[in-house]
Amino acid sequence: MHVHIGLDFDNTIVSYDDLIYRVAEEQGLLTGTVARNKVAVRDQLRSKGLEQTWIEMQGQIYGPRMKEAVVYPGFIEFLASARADGHALSIVSHKTRKPFAGPPYDLHASARDWIATHLVCNGAAIIEASRIHFETTKPGKIARIGSIGCDVFIDDLPEILLDQAMPAGIRKVLYDPEDNFSNTDQSLIRVMRWDEVRRALDA
Repeated sequence: MHVHIGLDFDNTIVSYDDLIYRVAEEQGLLTGTVARNKVAVRDQLRSKGLEQTWIEMQGQIYGPRMKEAVVYPGFIEFLASARADGHALSIVSHKTRKPFAGPPYDLHASARDWIATHLVCNGAAIIEASRIHFETTKPGKIARIGSIGCDVFIDDLPEILLDQAMPAGIRKVLYDPEDNFSNTDQSLIRVMRWDEVRRALDA
């Protein structure tokens, strides 16, 4: 059975953990032992009263340094197998066009450039540009998921998947590589690796 699979983008397809750690380290913001992941870096900066620095740093990471971010392990293989199985694939992301603070980088353009570089096979795009949607609000994202007819949606945020506005009947897959949501709502299909997603969809 062919289905339409919708995919979140940030922290679902793209892993920023190592990049965020490197940028914070380059700026001399870290002290002591800090895990190389987004949450650990964010929490340390906030504990030092550096919330504004954290906000501005995100503008750099999602803007000019986006090209240094990496694909989560197994994602390209998942895309290839999903296409081979005849499934439709779309990206639907909630992303502001400009950062909340700092230089006005075009974050949508940075993300599209990253996709054009990283989500390719034999030089060709794996997901067509017409199937890539960046919405500036969470309600806009959820409305888009419904309007393009996703049968499945994969996201790293339970609050998106559990939102009452999500289309009825959609299969909700929570991508949880850091095992942060082991006690989440049982209506979600929770996976920690991309090689688990195909099995979850076939179940």
